[in-house]
This record gives sequence, structure tokens and C-alpha cells, in this order.
Amino acid sequence: MSVADVDVVVIGAGQAGLSSAYHLRRAGLDPDRDFVVLDHAPRAGGAWQFRWPSLTYGKVHGMHALPGMELTGADPSRPSSEVIGEYFERYEQIFGLRVHRPVDVRAVREGENGRLLVETSRGSWSARALINATGTWDRPFWPRYPGQETFRGRQLHTANYPGPQEFAGQRVIVVGGGTSGVQHLMEVAQTAAGITWVTRRAPLFRKGPFGEDQGRAAVALVDERVRRGLPPQSVVSVTGLPVTEAVARARADGILDRLSMFDRITPQGVAWDDGRTVEADVILWATGFRPVIDHLAPLRLREPGGGIRVDGTRAWRDERVHLVGYGPSASTIGANRAGRAAVRAITRLLERRPGPVTASSVMTAAD
Repeated sequence: MSVADVDVVVIGAGQAGLSSAYHLRRAGLDPDRDFVVLDHAPRAGGAWQFRWPSLTYGKVHGMHALPGMELTGADPSRPSSEVIGEYFERYEQIFGLRVHRPVDVRAVREGENGRLLVETSRGSWSARALINATGTWDRPFWPRYPGQETFRGRQLHTANYPGPQEFAGQRVIVVGGGTSGVQHLMEVAQTAAGITWVTRRAPLFRKGPFGEDQGRAAVALVDERVRRGLPPQSVVSVTGLPVTEAVARARADGILDRLSMFDRITPQGVAWDDGRTVEADVILWATGFRPVIDHLAPLRLREPGGGIRVDGTRAWRDERVHLVGYGPSASTIGANRAGRAAVRAITRLLERRPGPVTASSVMTAAD
């Protein structure tokens, strides 16, 4: 099978990937000649296209516009999957980004003459640099608890959440203290026969405005972890949960009364070591996601702590590889800024090494 040569491969066409592609074009690189964008999803929209229908655009928290084109006139009552999917599709067309989809990236490994070889379901690309913008949606995290396989009801994850209508008349346990867990609770409570909220740690509700200083401090905490090579935490885990009017009402109504994490799962529900039990028909795991980075394994970028050590967006062990939307840039505004920063660094790399890059010189520069 033939191998196509480009300067840069961008993996992923969500907010992070499209931002990176936009800045590559601004830097003078042409799609399909100098760089290529590969996306495994069936259509434009990144992870947004998979969100549940009841998550309308008006409920979306903190959606930041892509660089160079605002999202205006959106109907807040429409599903966010439709609004943002259409916005991303227009963006790709207007800026001529020529996203290739569906393409599954299977592995990124060392190629010839110091280049990276990107192996996919639709051929291979040889690149001088890589922007990994794969996000987390394809890797939902399912915790393991004793007795989990014995539960006679239904277990599902946020990634498969269908909306509140499917829980009518059922007893539901929602596990997880993040934004998705709170959204699920407030929706499911409208139709379920009973609802229980369980979290490992007491949720932190944030009152009042969240300004730039607080945002920078929160991002710095996440950034410090990835600089040490530890798996990144979500930004919301350190910012806390905003107390909107809907959240305030739910707290007043007792919907957000939380229990500590159960110790085991039984055929009928869950149980604690102190003898307390809760029966359930459904366990909904709102337990988050992990970065999709297994395809980078051949490059051996992981640290002993389990994560990829990143300086800004650059992988510490290989200056050719940049991770956008990873760790501190795993937000819509963070992805925009990281895309610009990654392209600036890659542009300098391409100018500094106009010919083939040797693997030894890359490792020397990265160490």
C-alpha cells in the first residue's frame, strides 16, 4: 500500500483538530498537500454529534466559538448535536479543511528518515509532525466494583445515555460527581420512579462568577499533572460545579442529595458495608472518559505515572508530537489556544529542519 507524504497529520476533527487545521492554513500550509486531517467519526461535529437529544444548545455550558468564525443565531431549544454539528460542517467547508472521514488511526510509529508513519484504515501517511486531537469520547471509563456482573438490571454510561424518557417508572442510581452526572440527575428525576446519586467525593458546588483568575488557577492545576507525566484530570474537577438556577432548584428539591460511594453491587442494586442498601433497575455511570492515545503506544511516550508528559502541547519525549485537547487544553477555549500554540511550535520545527529529521536528533532535542 502506498504512503502519502505530508508535513503534518492532524488526528481528530473536533474543536481541537479544527482549530489546529485552521492555524495550519493561516501558517501557509495547504490541506491534502502540506497537511491532512483524519477523523474517525461518520460526519462533522466531533464528540458533539453523539450527545443525547435532550442536551439542547441552551443547556450547553461554555461552548467557545472556533477561531475565525462565530456561532450565531442558534436556536437554544435545538439539540446541541445538531447545532454544533452543522456549525462544524460549515466551518470545514468555509475554510476548505478537507477532512478525511471515516478514518480509523490504528498506530503512529517511527517511519523512515526520521518521519512519523501514521497507519490507518484508509492507507498510511508519512509526516514530519503530528497533532493528536482525539479527545476522550471514545474511551468511556467504567469503574469496577465487586458484584458488578451479578446486577440484574441495566448498566449504561454517559456515552450511551439516551435521554430521560427511557427511565420512566424505573429506579435509577447515577454514579459520578461531574457536570454530566448532575445533568442526568435533573433530567431523569422528571420521569424515574426513584433516583439516587452516589459519588466518591462530595461534589464541590461553585457559587458566584468564575473569572479569568480562577480559570487560570484551575488550568494550572491540570497542567501541573501533565507536566509530571500523570494522567490528566478534567478541568471541571478543579473548577467545581456552577450553581445555575436549575441546579439551585434541584438542590432545594433534594434531587442532588448525594450518598457516599457504595461498596459492592448486588443483583437487586447496591450495598454499603454498614448494611445500607438501595434497590435499582438501572445504574447510570457518569464516570467520565480517558484520553484516546493508545494509537501512540509505538512511540513510547508514556511516563511511569501513566500519562504522556507534555510541555505546553509538545510531548516531552518527541518534539514532533503535539497533543491538543489533552489535559489543560481539554475545553473549547483551551483547545483553540492550544491549536494555535501547537502550530507555532510545528512551524518552527519545519523551518529548522527543512529536510529529513533523524530520530536521534529528535530525541536529543526532546530530552
